Amino acid sequence: MLFNCFVPLELTAKHFIMKKTFLPLLLALSIISCKNSEGGNSDAEMTSETTEVASSEAKDGIGNTIAMANGLDKFKDATEVEFTFNVKVNDTVRSSRHWKWNTKTNEISLTEGDITQSYTKNDSIPEDKVSIDQKFINDSYWLLFPYQLVWSDAKLTEEKEVAAPISGDTLTKLEVAYSADGGYTPGDTYDIYYGEDHMIEEWVYKAAGGDRQMATTWEDYEEFMGIPIAKMHKSEDGSFQLYFTDIVIK
Repeated sequence: MLFNCFVPLELTAKHFIMKKTFLPLLLALSIISCKNSEGGNSDAEMTSETTEVASSEAKDGIGNTIAMANGLDKFKDATEVEFTFNVKVNDTVRSSRHWKWNTKTNEISLTEGDITQSYTKNDSIPEDKVSIDQKFINDSYWLLFPYQLVWSDAKLTEEKEVAAPISGDTLTKLEVAYSADGGYTPGDTYDIYYGEDHMIEEWVYKAAGGDRQMATTWEDYEEFMGIPIAKMHKSEDGSFQLYFTDIVIK
C-alpha cells in the first residue's frame, strides 16, 4: 500500500479543478499493509435501518452542499496554500512533505528534508516532474477532498442512516465512484460519512477491483481563512495517522 488517494488536478487562476483521473491511497495502504481491511467493521457488517438513496453525476445537489459547507466559496478567493503532509505508523514518522502552492500562477514547490523542487501545474507535466505532481495530487486531495465532489467527474450515491465503519455512529454515507476510464488509478471509490452539518467524520477508500481498502477518521477540524480543514486522520486502532501541520491559506 502506498499513499495515494488522489486525483490529478488542473489548476486555474483561482483554484484547482480535480478531474476524474485518480491516484489511490496506495501509500497509506502500502505502509500499513492489509491491517485495516482485516480489522474493524466492513461494509458487510454495517447496518442501515431506513435508507434513502439518490444518485447523481451533476455538480450540484449533495456534492455542492458538502463542498459549500466546507468553505468552497471562501477557497475561491485564496491565492496561496501552504501545508505539511505527515504520515505516522506505529509512532514512527514515515513521510513528511511541505508544500507551497500559488493558486494564481499554479506554481508548486515541494520540500522533503533538505531538498526543494518546484514545477508549474498545467495540462502537460514534464516527465521529470510527474512524481512530484503525483505526490501533490495525493496530499492536497486529503487536504481538500470535499471540493472534489464539485470539481471531479464522479458519480455520487447517497444513503441515509448508515453505521459509520469506525465509530458505529449513524451517519449519512455518500459513495463517490470514479470511472474505470483513464487516469492514474481509475475505478477507485470513496465512501464518506457525514452528519447533519455536512462535515466528513470518516471515510473508506476502496481501490478498483476491491483488493485494498482503508477506513480513517476525519477529525481535529480547524478553520483557516474561514475554511475548515480536518487536520487528523486515524485508523480504527490508531496505529496509522495522517495529519497536517503548518497550514496557511491566504
